[in-house]
Amino acid sequence: MPDRAKILTEMSDRSREVFRSVVEGYLATGEPVGSRTLTRSLSEQISAATIRNVMQDLEYLGLLGSPHVSAGRVPTQQGLRLFVDGFMEMGRVDAADRERIDASLESEDQDVGALLDHVSSALSILTRGASIVLSPKHEQAAIRHIEFVSLSADRALVVLVFSDGQVENRLFTPPPGQTPSSMREAANFLNAMAEGRTLAELRLRIRDEITLRRQEIDSLSRELVESGLAVWQNAGLSSERLIVHGRSNLLEGAAGEDVDRIRSLFDDLERKRDIAEFLELAEDGDGVRIFIGSENKLFSLSGSSLVVSPYMNAERKIIGAVGVIGPTRLNYGRVVPIVDYTAQLVGRMISDRGRS
Repeated sequence: MPDRAKILTEMSDRSREVFRSVVEGYLATGEPVGSRTLTRSLSEQISAATIRNVMQDLEYLGLLGSPHVSAGRVPTQQGLRLFVDGFMEMGRVDAADRERIDASLESEDQDVGALLDHVSSALSILTRGASIVLSPKHEQAAIRHIEFVSLSADRALVVLVFSDGQVENRLFTPPPGQTPSSMREAANFLNAMAEGRTLAELRLRIRDEITLRRQEIDSLSRELVESGLAVWQNAGLSSERLIVHGRSNLLEGAAGEDVDRIRSLFDDLERKRDIAEFLELAEDGDGVRIFIGSENKLFSLSGSSLVVSPYMNAERKIIGAVGVIGPTRLNYGRVVPIVDYTAQLVGRMISDRGRS
């Protein structure tokens, strides 16, 4: 397809108005837009035959398509991208939507995971799409407290409390011979140096400390500490959590192959196979990014669009992402500001909890 910037420059005012009207009509109804419909909505009186000629030119450029021989036109994926980049007027988050998002983060008694779950639910309801929230990467969150709990001879629990309020419970297999006393010693040893450090920083500190004090630390406690470190480094126990709400919004009105593709998308997300990639989608620069259809492989099979924005901590490091998945005829002008506002709000919440 020719360069989009060049197409925008070379399009006549009439072509621009016809193109905009077709796309806006399609986004509003999901139906093809015909020439007779446009004769009633364009600013100048143009015959249906003239409009058809303009639509044929736009189809030749790859911006419009015709699902049936006698039907009107719908925007192609390239046409939607051109519209989003060059024609779309961004709305503002209205008061009711802002109030709903604010309310999802009002409770101070819940941990971050629970709050983000509320945010994801609110996003899904407001946008009528499927919402995705990637919770903070706790490699970058400071630790407040660590505790080991013995469950059986070969199972134990490590409880991690982070400065942002998040609590994680992770199962692991302790070294043989552990006792409640040795677990308390290990926890005391870790807590003495954990506060204010991230997991990555704590690992480095503990390795140095074990090397220096290897003879001073009880052997069983040392093995437990090292076992705990192994648990934290295990990629299969990623501290990232993908929160998904509203899959039914995408399945409503879909049929046949569309349903299968959408289910396949959520199967992939549930397996968390693409969590790292999801965050990477948001990391290339600040602000909201829009992926339409096959522009990203994660959504190419489902034919869905993604609006995603990163959120940051107090140090301006990207620690998670907020997004909405919807059909390609998503109301981008409304959804983009909602996602942007939500990401900024979540970032402030995470930063405030990190300072408390």
